[in-house]
Amino acid sequence: MLTLKRKQLIWILFLLLGFGYFSAMSNLEIDNFWKSLIVLMPMQAGAIVYVTYLRWSRD
Repeated sequence: MLTLKRKQLIWILFLLLGFGYFSAMSNLEIDNFWKSLIVLMPMQAGAIVYVTYLRWSRD
């Protein structure tokens, strides 16, 4: 039986979340300007979490 490691499961989870997010954003009927801003929010939040983690782990 094929066993998945924890790292592989995390990547699969992120991939599925990405598909779901893309699908939800594709179905929104709002102006393209606002849609582009909303699409970038998860990447910005991820960058903030990553930079914060790097700063705290360095101390």
